[in-house]
Amino acid sequence: MGTPRAPDGRRGRARRYRRRRAAWPRRDAAETDRREIRRRIARLKRELEEVRAHRSRHRAKRAREGIPVIALVGYTNAGKSTLLNALSGAEVYVADQLFATLDPTTRRLTLPGGRLALMTDTVGFIQKLPTTLVAAFRATLEEITEADILLHVVDCTHANARQQAATVEETLSELNVHGRPILVALNKIDLYDGDLEALRRDWAVDYGHVVTISATTQTGLDTLLARIEELLAAGMITIEAQIPYTRGDLIAQLRASALVDQEDHTAAGVQVRAHVTPAMAAALSPFRTDTDATDDTPTQE
Repeated sequence: MGTPRAPDGRRGRARRYRRRRAAWPRRDAAETDRREIRRRIARLKRELEEVRAHRSRHRAKRAREGIPVIALVGYTNAGKSTLLNALSGAEVYVADQLFATLDPTTRRLTLPGGRLALMTDTVGFIQKLPTTLVAAFRATLEEITEADILLHVVDCTHANARQQAATVEETLSELNVHGRPILVALNKIDLYDGDLEALRRDWAVDYGHVVTISATTQTGLDTLLARIEELLAAGMITIEAQIPYTRGDLIAQLRASALVDQEDHTAAGVQVRAHVTPAMAAALSPFRTDTDATDDTPTQE
């Protein structure tokens, strides 16, 4: 006589139990994956905050030393990284693709008057940059908000060059970047067949400060650097100071970051007359000898 068969209800519960039992490893694996993803996200957020804090300290140090910062902005593929390479000799990744530069790359360059400056490459803009991408590119976008000058690079050969430039301006407005000088560099003139001076004048009507360049052939870069120096000087303060020899750090910072008109070595220290940033003027305030030390009005063009 065979074993009695279990009622249908009992057999159904047994089958369901076996199916659940078989599914446990899959559920455990999925939960393990979710926990690992959460851990990775938390770790990346901590690392991003550390990077952000690190960059913030660097920006504060640059401000104290009075070294000006020029941020390259522009529509993607306008040639910003190529320009940075040409101006500084930096080996910055260059590619004809969206967001080739995700992390801000900063390089030192020397202006025609001998003053040091820092130039930062940033992510290329696109139309309607999504909010999620703005958050992801916060490190590079923060460099824009802290810059002394924005160098807006435009591919002047592109059929939609005006629209692309307008997109960049709109994005800067959304980032609340206001009150900073903007120099427009019409790039890729080696591929442009028209009248360059007419092109420059036409853009100057809407954008004011405009130069024509080719980052690839390095045409017009001397003029570009001279215009950058002029714009920086427009926001500087003319001071006179006598810096004691014991403050060699300030003397070195002054020579690196200021436009020095006169420098004399006396028994009491170094007597200088120079155009400096407001931050540098504040650092030199204990040693100022000019009578207008309380009226620090920036130089006008």
